[in-house]
Amino acid sequence: MPPKKITVFLNPGSGAANGREKPERVVEVFRGLGVEAAVRSVAGERISEAAAEAVREGSSAVVAGGGDGTVNAVASALLGGDTPLGVLPLGTLNHFAKDLGIPLDLEKAARTITEGELRRVDVGEVNGRYFVNNSSIGLYPRVVRGREQEQRLGRGKLMALAWAVLAVLRRHPTASVRLTGDDGRTIRQRTPLVFIGNNPYEMRGLQIGSRASIETGKLAVYVLHHDGSRSLLRMGVEAIIGRLRQGADFDFLLADGVRLDARRDQLDVATDGEVTRLSPPLIYRIHPGALPVLAPPRTSPDR
Repeated sequence: MPPKKITVFLNPGSGAANGREKPERVVEVFRGLGVEAAVRSVAGERISEAAAEAVREGSSAVVAGGGDGTVNAVASALLGGDTPLGVLPLGTLNHFAKDLGIPLDLEKAARTITEGELRRVDVGEVNGRYFVNNSSIGLYPRVVRGREQEQRLGRGKLMALAWAVLAVLRRHPTASVRLTGDDGRTIRQRTPLVFIGNNPYEMRGLQIGSRASIETGKLAVYVLHHDGSRSLLRMGVEAIIGRLRQGADFDFLLADGVRLDARRDQLDVATDGEVTRLSPPLIYRIHPGALPVLAPPRTSPDR
């Protein structure tokens, strides 16, 4: 049965705000599918609170219209409950939607919400912050901080990103970390990047950065080795051509929970692209099947 009462949140800070999809258009698409949708434009920092309010008001599905940050905000309000998440992928990368096989086309994504399969997927957590895709320390959070600074100086998004990447590679910052899995396995490494995925990621070839499943109930930990900026560039090329080597280029750990220790008072930690400063130890854990999601059936030709 299709959801009877849908609330859609469009994030003005994502692609949805740039004229791609206006609230009236979203209402029209759902109406064409026989569903009345309440569509609201809400700033990113208020989305979680507004989504929780929509659940209390009786919405049978709450929809994130935006990118992965918007999905994270709505998902955080739905964890452990029965109200499902719907996704209209209106952001730039849309990793969560792609990994679930949700179409990037607005009409097809809306049809997935009204006719799709209810699934329960995993969610990761670090020190009380949730992530549907991944969390990281090191290079990526520094790039995000640098991009934001460049944008404040008036650079466009892509140019700001390029300048931030170059600045971080020039400094090639590293941190000494110790990661301990819940089974006692330990990784000690001086590294430019620790990447913790909600389920394993493909690390080589054309499918790099994607996940085959978000329902294995495991965190996947990747700790990059490092001997300078040239090494990072080499590993990037090797990853694309399928020659990145576990053990030689990175350490890997699969676990239900992980503790990360570092000799620093605070660390910049990215969760689904949002950066927060947290005090170690960082305690990571997985919440299996915690998030109900409306997704295409596993046999769908759109997958």
